[in-house]
Amino acid sequence: MNTQQVLSDAFGRVQEEVHAVVDGLSAEQLAFRPDGHGNSIGWLIWHLTRVQDDHVADAAGLDQVWVGDRWCDHFGLPFAAEDIGYGHTEAQVASVRSVTAAQLRGYFDAVHEQTLTYVGKLSGPALDRVVDERWTPHVTLGVRLISVISDDLQHVGQAAYVRGLLKSD
Repeated sequence: MNTQQVLSDAFGRVQEEVHAVVDGLSAEQLAFRPDGHGNSIGWLIWHLTRVQDDHVADAAGLDQVWVGDRWCDHFGLPFAAEDIGYGHTEAQVASVRSVTAAQLRGYFDAVHEQTLTYVGKLSGPALDRVVDERWTPHVTLGVRLISVISDDLQHVGQAAYVRGLLKSD
């Protein structure tokens, strides 16, 4: 397996899980918040997609799909276009309540396509390129991509847990 295959497989697993979590759910179910305070499935999937879009686009020198393809307009959320959900308050999480499974899948799939196109061109040595000097040690492309995959899998796992709570109600 080469670099492109490993990264494509990892991002593909995220896509499979995102689809499994949102498929068949109504906007109301996507907005359900455990105990009325936790993160909803809709917010979690939106957020993990925004993080992937933001981080991969930045590392690749590309426009974010959220802005470039006007997904920010399609969702109609009360956030600035550059907002990725990091540090959102309970009220901000609660405002993600009218998104649909089709919107979440569509946006995620568009980001996934851009990600796969980018990682499909990478070689092993490219992963050593520093993409963020704000941290010590500096963040390389390889570390950034693994960080995105890890973050995505954690959030989609949280969303799957919330989906499981829907079945027990």
